[in-house]
Amino acid sequence: MDVRTAQKLVMENKHAKGFNVTDVPLEVCLLQGEIAEFFTAWRTSEGDAAEELADVALYVLGLAGILNIDLAEQMEQKISKNAARVYERGANGVMYKTTPEQTSAEH
Repeated sequence: MDVRTAQKLVMENKHAKGFNVTDVPLEVCLLQGEIAEFFTAWRTSEGDAAEELADVALYVLGLAGILNIDLAEQMEQKISKNAARVYERGANGVMYKTTPEQTSAEH
């Protein structure tokens, strides 16, 4: 399933079931809860980590829908932007970006 279709289906389900479609802070809090459930399932091997991760993705799609963000488009742009970045490993082993971000004037 593609991202746009999934986002549309998530929003249709939210409307059909009477779930939140306006309160962004609430949706962020619910998303945090789903992330915690995924982490607990993964860390303890109790529960279904894959299902919990799917819940995280569905909440992200719903949040994008509430905010009228075309998440597929934003993901495509971000993947392209990340691919163009150059990273180096610092002395402490941490990766850091070595290419400067483009400013809006450069676009």
